[in-house]
Parts: sequence; C-alpha cells; structure tokens
Amino acid sequence: MTDPATSLARALPDRDPAHRSVAPPLWASDSYEWADADAKPDYDYSRTVSPNRDMLVEALAVLEGAAGGGATGSGQSAALLALLLLPAAAKVVAPHDCYGGTYRLIRGLEEQGKLTAQFVDQKDEAALDAALAGGADLLWIESPSNPLLRLVDIAAVAAKGKAAGALVAADNTLPTPLRQQPLALGCDLVLHSTTKAINGHGDGFGGALLAKDAALVERLHWWANAAGLNAAPQIAWQTLRGLRTLAVRIDRQEESAKIVAEWLAARPEIAAVHYPGLPDHPDHALAARQQSGPGFMIAFELTGGADGTAAFLAGLELVTIASSLGSHSSLICKPATMTHRGMPPEAQAEAGLGPNLLRLSVGLEAPADLIADLARGLARLG
Repeated sequence: MTDPATSLARALPDRDPAHRSVAPPLWASDSYEWADADAKPDYDYSRTVSPNRDMLVEALAVLEGAAGGGATGSGQSAALLALLLLPAAAKVVAPHDCYGGTYRLIRGLEEQGKLTAQFVDQKDEAALDAALAGGADLLWIESPSNPLLRLVDIAAVAAKGKAAGALVAADNTLPTPLRQQPLALGCDLVLHSTTKAINGHGDGFGGALLAKDAALVERLHWWANAAGLNAAPQIAWQTLRGLRTLAVRIDRQEESAKIVAEWLAARPEIAAVHYPGLPDHPDHALAARQQSGPGFMIAFELTGGADGTAAFLAGLELVTIASSLGSHSSLICKPATMTHRGMPPEAQAEAGLGPNLLRLSVGLEAPADLIADLARGLARLG
C-alpha cells in the first residue's frame, strides 16, 4: 500500500494533456464548451464540476478511504452540506463540547424549526443512549474536540448511532486524515475545514465532506450543486498545493507540540494541560489506539483567571492571537471570547470553556523559541 506522504507528493503530469506539467494547472474558466447542445461533457459549468475540485477531493478520498465527496467554500459550508442531507424535522445528536461554529449552525437551524438538536457529553454512555433513544437522523462526532481535545471511542459511538438509524458524521479537522480515519471506524461521513492544517498556510478558506458510500457521494454532489456550496477552482487548486506538504508539516508540528506540552505541564502557573500525548491525559490510551499520533493542538488553563489570561497573552511576542489553527505559524486563542463566543454562557460552562482556557495551535517554529515566548507570557503572571 502506498504511503500517504507518497500519495500526496506524486506528480500528475497526465492531468495536463496539453503540456504534462508536474504541478497541476489551475482551470479558472467558469464554463466549458459543449460539442453539441445534447451531449453533456464531463465538465460544463464550474459551480457543478471542476477539474481542480476533483483533484483535491480525489487526494482527500485516498487519505480517508472514501468513495468520494465534495470540496466546499469553507468548513462551515461542509457542515451545512451534511445537514442538507437530512429529512424534514430531523433529530441531530451532537457533542456538548463541539466547535462553536458547529454549535451555532445546528442551534440556528433548530431555532428555525428545521431540526431538533440534543447536545450531550458523548463520553457519558447513559446520556448518549438516552439521546439516541427512539432513533436519530444524524449523530455528529468531534474527536478530539475543539478546544479541549477530549476523545470519544469513535467506533463505539458510531455503532450506537448506526443502531439508532442515524447517519454518522465525524469532524476530522484537528487530527487530519494522516492521524485518524473515521470512515474506517464506522462513520458514514468525514468533514474537514481545509482552511486549517490541510491548506496549512493561513491564506484560504475551504472545506470538504467525504462519504464512505458511493450513493451518498451522489447525494452530496446534488446538494452541493443545488445550494452553491462548491469551492471555487482557485481555492481548490491552492488547497491541493498546501495538501502536498501535509505529512512533513504535521510530523514537525506534532513533534514540537509534544515538547511544548511537556514544558507547560511542568510549570506552576499552569492549572491543567489538555494534550492526548501526555501520559496523564484521561484519553491517552484511547488516542494511542485510535490515532496514529496525538497531533499539534494543545489546550491549557492558567492559574490567574481572566486577568491573568489577559496579562499572559499581552506578553507574547512570537505566538499570534488569532482564531484559526493548523497554519505554518503558531496561533493562540481564548475560546470563550473568540472561537466559541456564539455559545451562550451556560453552554460554555457545560463544555468546560472557562475564561482561563487557551487553545494553542503549534506551528513550524523551533520549539525552543515557542517555549521562550510562552515563558515571556507566564512571567506577566508574577
């Protein structure tokens, strides 16, 4: 079996029949010529089909073991595409500690009467069983969770969802397909915000939704076209260019994250470190079994409360305060007021998002320089 890094790095000169370029070209045209009005060509209109989107989806499908899927304009549009598959008055069961944008989208559709939603702690088997009682239409999984990096046993949770008659979708943005393959663990759909590590350069929005079953892929294509959710050719081309180096970036970022997490865990100013690569993480064994590496994301809690958090962040010179993750540069955010500010205070409290919780996306900088910068921030707490 070809190594994923090899699959990503390979040249595809046959995709450019005119010149056989080793870097795939960008086909920016909005439309394509028909030989006659009755014989529809493979490519006719770029909202519907695009060679660049097809190449990106093909590469992601190989990594995820998918039959195919769609590349969308953002991670949120990929999430919306999953929800468009559902029937009227659908029941959705989602994690109580999911990404803030996911929470906002599902709750917003519920408020419009388009679905009913239950947000539950999926690590609590009794709570999950109760939520799935009587059946469900979609079970949404996020493991590791954003931002607290909680894990659930995807195979076990997916089996419960399938038994309840639900379509099972997993957000695989944080681990990337190089560290976890939810479809092999029993899920029907796998979602990515390709804005993050897959693109990896902090310069383009995108999303992807991939399906295990070919019939489901056809439904994805229908809805992505009907709702206009497909990514522009330029973004698909740019995302594939970033994807080529995912393997080397993830290896380096994960290696640095382990070093930084161990350093944070030894600091008295840190109340807790949430990183599955640490032996004392409650899901360390599950991560070792379910993932091929703990990843590049770290969450940690400071001892100084909201004021201490503000002082720490003000002391940083290298790490950038920003809402995204997975980029070449290290980014830090305060979820309660940034990525998850759309969740009401009671939902934040239930999910464990306090004012002293920070999420760190480790980039490609030298770990010693990152540690020195974090130490500058911690010095402000004194």
